[in-house]
Amino acid sequence: MFWVRSRVFGRFLISMPFLNYGGPLGRSDGKQALARAAVDLLCGESADLLELRCRHASDLPMAESTRKITVLLDLPESSEEQWTALPAKLRSQVRRPLKEGMVARFGRAELTSFYEVFARHMRDLGTPVLPRSLFEQMAVHLSDAVRFGCVYHDGRPVAGACGFRWADEFEITWASSLRSYSRQAPNMLLYWAHIERAIEEGCGVFNFGRCTPGSGTHRFKLQWGGREQRLHWYQGREGRVLKTPSPDDPAYAWGPRIWRHLPVSVANRIGPRLVKYIP
Repeated sequence: MFWVRSRVFGRFLISMPFLNYGGPLGRSDGKQALARAAVDLLCGESADLLELRCRHASDLPMAESTRKITVLLDLPESSEEQWTALPAKLRSQVRRPLKEGMVARFGRAELTSFYEVFARHMRDLGTPVLPRSLFEQMAVHLSDAVRFGCVYHDGRPVAGACGFRWADEFEITWASSLRSYSRQAPNMLLYWAHIERAIEEGCGVFNFGRCTPGSGTHRFKLQWGGREQRLHWYQGREGRVLKTPSPDDPAYAWGPRIWRHLPVSVANRIGPRLVKYIP
C-alpha cells in the first residue's frame, strides 16, 4: 500500500498508484483478510479513499468500481498472421509513416527519446508528467521486464512508448506521439512495431493498457481487433471523495486548460513535483 497525500485533491491509500493493477494476492480468504486490514488502516489514518486496483474480479468486502477498462489482443505465432488479420484500413494507416521514411527502434537507449516525446505530449494533454527518474529507476531495477521503443522521422523522435513484459504478456503502459506529426500517423507504426516485437519475443497477449470506456482512446485500441477486459478497483471511503482525481472530472477541468498553455520547460519542471499527488 502507498500513501498519496494532497491538500488539494485529498488523502489516498492506493495499492499501486500511477499504474493499472496490483491488488491483494493469494487465496480468497487471504485476499479478504488483506482487504479488511487495508480498510482498518484507512479508518485509522483518516484517509479519504482506499483503492485496491485489481485486474480480475474478486470477492473482496468493498465497493467495486469498473470505470476503467483494458483491451487485450491475442497474438498468433507470426507477425505475418497478425498483419493479415488487421483490417485493410488499419494496414494502410501503418504503411503511411513507413512511406514517410519513419523507423522504429527499441532498447534501453530509447529512454531519453521516449521521455522527450512523452513529456511534450503530456503537456499538450494538460496533465503533469511523471518524473524522468521513475523511468530511469525502472530501467535499472526492471531491466528484464521494461521495454522502451520510439519512432523516428529524419532522426527526430516523434512517437514513443514504455511498457512491461510479464510471463507471456506485454503491456504498453505509456504511449505518446507529437501532435505536429499527427497526419503522418507515427502512433500507428509505434503500436504495430510493439505488437510485432511482442510476437517475436514469444508473447501470447498484447495488452493495450487502461482507458475509459467509450473514450477515443478506447476506440483506438479496439480497432486492432482486441477484446475488452474490465478492471476491478475496490474502494473504501472515509470522506466524500468517490474516486481518484482525473483530468476528465469537471471539478478539475480548470487544471488542464491552464497546463496546456505552459512552456514545455516549465511544465517539465513543475509536473513531476505535482503528479506525485495525483495517483
